[in-house]
Amino acid sequence: MIGFYDYTVILTYIGFASGITGMFCTTTKHLRLAVFFLALSGLCDMFDGKIARTKKNRTAEEKSFGIQIDSLCDMVCFGVLPIMICFKIGMRQIYSMVLLVFYGLAGVIRLGYFNVMEERRQEQTDENREYYQGLPITSMAMVLPLFFLFSPFLPSRQAFVAVLHILVALVGSLFVIDFKMRKLSAKELFSLAAIVTAAAAAVLFIWRSWYIR
Repeated sequence: MIGFYDYTVILTYIGFASGITGMFCTTTKHLRLAVFFLALSGLCDMFDGKIARTKKNRTAEEKSFGIQIDSLCDMVCFGVLPIMICFKIGMRQIYSMVLLVFYGLAGVIRLGYFNVMEERRQEQTDENREYYQGLPITSMAMVLPLFFLFSPFLPSRQAFVAVLHILVALVGSLFVIDFKMRKLSAKELFSLAAIVTAAAAAVLFIWRSWYIR
């Protein structure tokens, strides 16, 4: 078979499967589960790179494949899946769909640019990346679960949808705005993972808001 199937990419594949499962949940209106699988994809993405780097003898082809497959999975999990969720929960006006198209396009541009720059960086150094340029597309796996977690405190559905529009526009813009964002340390990454896990679990098992029925 073509492709690579060792342990360095397994977590990426699991994250992709989680994203597709989230799409199934979205189309069948199981939106709580869709949010849960979005968060699960995010958790997989947080650690797949660290696991891949534990293999010291990776070939150039394995490294390049890892970069490409990670970005392809990211677009599905953190580009398409959030678009589907946001559409289902209220972003259905013409201007809403234009905004969702902008979000998706910004995500594609960011990932394509990252691939080009990361391959160039790896040709020049073996050191780990210290900064990101712009906001990583995987951030939506944290933003949406936290937003849904606090959504019952919003005064109305209109307020919920309005804030959702603002979040999509802001996050999409940050994908392509050129600023340096420090890469999280291992301790910070585990703390963030705990927050995302708690938010996803709360949305799935605790909250019963009509915003995310």
